[in-house]
Amino acid sequence: MPAVVLGVTGCIGAYKACEVLRELQRHEVDVQVVMTAAATRFVSPMTFEALSRHPVFHDQFALGENGEIRHVGLADDAELLLVAPATANIIGKFAQGIADDALSTLYLATRAPVLLAPAMNVNMYEHPAVQANLGVLRARGVEVVEPGSGYLACGWLGRGRLAEPAEVVAAALSLLRRRHDLEGQTVLVTAGPTIEDIDPVRFLSNRSSGRMGYRLAEAARDRGARVILVSGPTRLAPPWGVELVPVRSVEEMRRAVLAHVERASVVIAAAAVSDYRPAARASAKLKKSGEGLLLELVRAPDILEELGRDKGQRLLVGFAAETEDLLVNARAKLERKNLDLVVANDVSGEDTGFEVDTNAGHILRRDGTRAEVPPVSKRAMADRLLDEVVALRAAVPARPSPVTTRA
Repeated sequence: MPAVVLGVTGCIGAYKACEVLRELQRHEVDVQVVMTAAATRFVSPMTFEALSRHPVFHDQFALGENGEIRHVGLADDAELLLVAPATANIIGKFAQGIADDALSTLYLATRAPVLLAPAMNVNMYEHPAVQANLGVLRARGVEVVEPGSGYLACGWLGRGRLAEPAEVVAAALSLLRRRHDLEGQTVLVTAGPTIEDIDPVRFLSNRSSGRMGYRLAEAARDRGARVILVSGPTRLAPPWGVELVPVRSVEEMRRAVLAHVERASVVIAAAAVSDYRPAARASAKLKKSGEGLLLELVRAPDILEELGRDKGQRLLVGFAAETEDLLVNARAKLERKNLDLVVANDVSGEDTGFEVDTNAGHILRRDGTRAEVPPVSKRAMADRLLDEVVALRAAVPARPSPVTTRA
């Protein structure tokens, strides 16, 4: 029976943790509860003890049976640490490594995957400090069930309501099921934009933030894969436990990919690579004149097409960012570049394009079938795509990957 530690923190959404606990039990999950002092002001520990049939841990100095240090014992036994609701306070403690209560101490002691379900006032959730702390935790491999939008307990309307218990439980069960299903694989991910210099001041690029590629790298890492992330310039924190190879131009990305691709059993090309580049780079800043400026562009190398010509047993996954004829163009790209999967997404949408944390689209397969993915977080999209990769890898003999030191 899987063992989950349910952390409950102090906000009005704490009562929903009872529903989360019961739903996990219905899926034959053993749940032990850890509460902060503030949480006990909203729901009695006796309620969770009656539901879980385990003592509630809320005093970090209390010893367990036979003198066991409880936060260490729970940390060792847990297969998942789920915090629902997760307040801004506990998110900040986790991000900064503060261990001053039972839950924050257990977090530092566990090596189990961690899932947070934030709940707070909309202004608190959107505060730069909270978002920065969530970014730090995501980079370390912590997963987040995004809060819902609607009427909040404080009377405000907006984002910050604890996700529905069914959604929280579905995310928890998904984590419990998929641990290590890419173990033994090396996954190479490309991410971000590329930059082509026009002169020492100006350049050509695109709006890619790199978020999709970084979420893919994190998701593959969390499934047990060795991950090589070849990234163009972004403002994102490098994911923990991933080998990062920073690049700038198309040619730099091409050289980096070709240098590492022999180690990879799966390549996921999520980078927005320039199709064209200046025919020549001016050595000095181009000066403005009364006339228009004619800039000559030439085709840039097509990295994905080059990989498709010599794919071997390697799985090759691409992205088709389109603004029209989405499925037609994506299917043509899959065939032309000899891909195993292609993610087709309409980047003209407000919630599915660049510089946002959500995505949607279709995953097209070589056999002509496809799976539609509704609007979800980019991390959820990454996991949905990796589910497809895992299914394909099951039908392909695994290639041995040399052992490398993680960054």
